[in-house]
Amino acid sequence: MIRLTIAAALLASAAPAFAATHSVAPGGDAQARLQEALILAEPGDEIVLAEGRYVLTDGLSLDVDGVTVRGAGMDGTVLDFTSQQGAGEGLLVTSDNVTLRDFALENPKGDGIKSKGADNIVYHRIRVTWTRGPHESNGAYGIYPVESTGVLVDGVKVTGASDAGIYVGQSNGITVRNSIAEANVAGIEIENSRNALVEHNIATRNTGGILIFDLPGLPVMGGGNVIVANNLVVANDTPNFAPKGNIVAGVRRGTGIMVMANDKVLVENNILSGNPTAPVMVIAYTQPYDDERYNPLPREVVIGPNTYDGGGYAPQLDGADMLLAAFGGELPPVLWDGLGSMSAVAGTAGWSLNLTEQGKGLGAAQPGPLTVTAPAGEFDRSGIGAPAALDERLAG
Repeated sequence: MIRLTIAAALLASAAPAFAATHSVAPGGDAQARLQEALILAEPGDEIVLAEGRYVLTDGLSLDVDGVTVRGAGMDGTVLDFTSQQGAGEGLLVTSDNVTLRDFALENPKGDGIKSKGADNIVYHRIRVTWTRGPHESNGAYGIYPVESTGVLVDGVKVTGASDAGIYVGQSNGITVRNSIAEANVAGIEIENSRNALVEHNIATRNTGGILIFDLPGLPVMGGGNVIVANNLVVANDTPNFAPKGNIVAGVRRGTGIMVMANDKVLVENNILSGNPTAPVMVIAYTQPYDDERYNPLPREVVIGPNTYDGGGYAPQLDGADMLLAAFGGELPPVLWDGLGSMSAVAGTAGWSLNLTEQGKGLGAAQPGPLTVTAPAGEFDRSGIGAPAALDERLAG
């Protein structure tokens, strides 16, 4: 028994020595060679993509745990899906402990990279671009992890998504940082997820910069414990180009940071400039719903100190002219609909719709100055963010 135990330990310690490197270069048969490498890889292997442009005609998939896919940089290795057949994602990942780094995807017909049920996944220095700019026929999501525990998104850039550039949904233990979301409908979106840290990102020229919300009718409910901090949220003024019927088609042009129907969210130390509807918006879900599990109200949202520089000067709201006149030509930076619970640090300038019931719309609004209490104690930051072990993969 002792000999067997020692042998097993030696095999386990030696396992990394058997990890293989699968090198793939651009060329006429790149589609087949790259997909073959993704299929034949074994846990611990690395797929290395040489510099160049890979012209691909179909989506790719990875279903092997513990694989790294590495390119020569987000401007060096480009997976070009302009000629993609069908409407699927560029790359679908359904395995755990995967690292994706240093490459780009251009013009996927559907989402850029989708990972589903992929725990402990890392997206590092990935670029997803729809080169024609904002268009309703672009893919919905650029970076799209869903139903995962352990998500680290670091140093990515997404442009042109017709829903959200960087989206994390129905997941737990999330960090989105050091990334750029530009000219999407929603720049960064955290949906029906818990324990998320969104920090040191740039959200610009989107319809809405950073959105934190819950929706009814999804398998995973009850999002919350989210920190949105130290982000630059500037000039989110692109007209909404989401396809009709999409939930983000209702996002108002010029929304900086929006919190909707979420629990325990801290918004602090962000720089918000040039968001013409509202730098910060805290609201309830506005539509009818029949999901008994769902709470449509924002709860325990905390607005900490932020820097506000121009915003609320051209709001996409009913009665905008009257509102601007009432507030002297520019709306205060923090908008609350009056439903649920919110606190703000002393000196926060804001206004409230003073709604009394969810789902009644702006017709029931009685706008007035924001009156809320100061935060009660320190925000509980325990357990928020991706597992620390995921950072170890970023070295090298």
